[in-house]
Amino acid sequence: MTDDAPQPDRVEGAPHPRETRELIGQAAAETGFLEAFNSGRMHHGWLMVGPRGVGKATLAWRIARFLLATPDPVADGGLFGDAPISPQSLDVPDEHPVARRLLAGSDPGLFHITRTLNEKTGRMRDMIVAEDVRRLNGFLGLSAADGGRRVVLIDSADEMNAQAANALLKMLEEPPARTTLLLISHQPTGLLPTIRSRCRELRLPPLDAEGMAAALAQAGVDTGTTDAAALAALSGGSVGEAVRLTNLGGLEMYRELTQIFAGLPRLDRSRALKLANAAATRGAEDKLDLLIGLFDLLLARLARTGSMGAPPAPEAAQGEAEMMLRLAADPAQGRAWADCAQLVGARARHGRAVNLDPAALVLDTVVKIQKTAAGKAR
Repeated sequence: MTDDAPQPDRVEGAPHPRETRELIGQAAAETGFLEAFNSGRMHHGWLMVGPRGVGKATLAWRIARFLLATPDPVADGGLFGDAPISPQSLDVPDEHPVARRLLAGSDPGLFHITRTLNEKTGRMRDMIVAEDVRRLNGFLGLSAADGGRRVVLIDSADEMNAQAANALLKMLEEPPARTTLLLISHQPTGLLPTIRSRCRELRLPPLDAEGMAAALAQAGVDTGTTDAAALAALSGGSVGEAVRLTNLGGLEMYRELTQIFAGLPRLDRSRALKLANAAATRGAEDKLDLLIGLFDLLLARLARTGSMGAPPAPEAAQGEAEMMLRLAADPAQGRAWADCAQLVGARARHGRAVNLDPAALVLDTVVKIQKTAAGKAR
């Protein structure tokens, strides 16, 4: 793969998962896999599940690297018949030949499935097609290297169309010898139940503020402790989403929204207009989508404050907790904000679908929110 080739399994601004050496905050998932490996009861299919950006792909690449570099404790035996020492970590040294080959994308024991380019259109497909999965037949027909173990990594299984999913199911039903399939899924309920039932699940939870700071530092994103806590709150513990927020100025955008909300029901029109005009600039489509998402997130946090009687912790912006306690002081106000979130979300999606002027879309959202704050929601 060339450096400029599209990489649909890579978050812009962050290293590719195969380049990420340490998996942060997911020790339980690693331990679950190692226990199965050391017991000799290795499942042929593994499903990494959890929110986007919490380390599922990094874990899958670590497992692939480990499997291709480590003797099987049961099948391979040990030197002179002695049982090998059970590994206590998935770590493989950088200088190991397998690690070098995987980093270069040239290890013959790994087959990596992602969305591919459509040769007819020259554009990236929006799903994994049957042809991508059927190419596995050629890979599995080759003579195995390094002890005969093979690894198939699919990122993500959610993106398989029906034909691709059925082609994969056949391989899961009759798994090739000494082949491990690693599936990454952000929404496992959307997978075929028969695929899920034939895989052992490893669940990865969202990262906390400490884990977020460490993961962002590893990705080359230096945020500081305060920003890491805010990013953990706004991203739902997803490093990938936190990188997107950082790249697009999401923290600053959310702080500005918090200040606008802090003045409600009185509206600071100059601030609202500035926010609307920033979203209307040419080439700002990604920022507009992010802003709409932040509106939705802030309204959801307001609704939660009203229903729970306390604002979500930690604060995602200075003064957020005080603002939320004032605007969502009881369950009734919490329900009003939940209704507002549903309404403005639907209006925003419709506005984007019909290419409504971005500035008008943002102002319409702000006005609806102001009416809710004033108790005049309709």
